[in-house]
Amino acid sequence: MNELSHMDRITQLQDEIQQLLTIMSRTVVYLTSRANFVQVSEQIPITKERKPEKYDQADVFEANKKELAADLMVKAKQVEYLIQSLPQPEPEAEQAKRLEALDAEMTVANEEYVKAVARCKELHAQITGFLRFMLEETDNGLVQPRAS
Repeated sequence: MNELSHMDRITQLQDEIQQLLTIMSRTVVYLTSRANFVQVSEQIPITKERKPEKYDQADVFEANKKELAADLMVKAKQVEYLIQSLPQPEPEAEQAKRLEALDAEMTVANEEYVKAVARCKELHAQITGFLRFMLEETDNGLVQPRAS
């Protein structure tokens, strides 16, 4: 994990959380769609029934629940590990110093950029002037004045 950048870790964490949410969602879908209705209280009667092919047998359902719970736990541990591997937040004073240094670097880079653009404009003007001069000299030698 040490070779991963902070953004790689965050991206990996996002992916793992997305996978965790997918597992949770599919678990809920499975539990609600493949369970048989069971009476849990004498006061509340069962009002619906599912066809036998629409629900899993009790032993299969229990095994699948355990597997889904294990999958959730593994993924949650992976997410927890990734969270623990994230770097500690930088103190505000250090962030401010770093931002000031970046601002100074950006100011220098902007000044260099402005100088480079000015130099480009100057060179463009020189080349344009030279080309005009060359074309005028060439045109003067090629075109004969007309006699009136």
